[in-house]
Amino acid sequence: MSDFTLSASVRNDLGKGASRRLRRVNLEVPAIVYGGEQAPQPISVEKAAFYKAVEHESFFSSVIDLVIDGKSEQVVVRDMQRHPFKPLITHADFLRIDATHEITMNVPLHVVGDEECLAIKDHDGELHVLANEISVSCLPKDLPDYLEVDISEVELGTTLHLSDLKVPTGVTLVDLTHGEDHDKAVLSVTKAKVRGGDDEDEGEAAEGKEGEQDDEA
Repeated sequence: MSDFTLSASVRNDLGKGASRRLRRVNLEVPAIVYGGEQAPQPISVEKAAFYKAVEHESFFSSVIDLVIDGKSEQVVVRDMQRHPFKPLITHADFLRIDATHEITMNVPLHVVGDEECLAIKDHDGELHVLANEISVSCLPKDLPDYLEVDISEVELGTTLHLSDLKVPTGVTLVDLTHGEDHDKAVLSVTKAKVRGGDDEDEGEAAEGKEGEQDDEA
């Protein structure tokens, strides 16, 4: 079952002007649902529930029940446009899904164990997250809200790659299907740099040489 349900209605008044009028009323968000054997359908989504749903990170990697004029369809978010400076969603794209066909989605990567990681706590290590989202392929029922990587035992100087991630049964990491060359790094723990350390050493050395020259003069 989906954790999110949105109500929508078929939108017959189309065009940019119609979308602006819809947003001006401030009760619905213009959108479109497409995919499967049905034609793309412009819709308007009930705003309050939509805005509440997008506050959740998992909304963007979840199967959503989209109820259009009383008829429910299962969809995922494919795209969302926001106003350049106002906190407004101006348009959304939803993709119909089929329970028997795999879908490809980006899911968040959550890093845990950083507070217990000795490389960070005791050895001045610094965590560098190199990928915030991971592309996965799976059946809709197997779609994870996120992937998790535990770094509590990671040593200083370690780099973890896609192949180091543990994924749920039925889930495939898309990049790894393209070969070992696509096994990209997702995070690393490296020695924290001491800012200005090298510059200070060079400055002290330069001052020393100037002092020697002054003494000789």
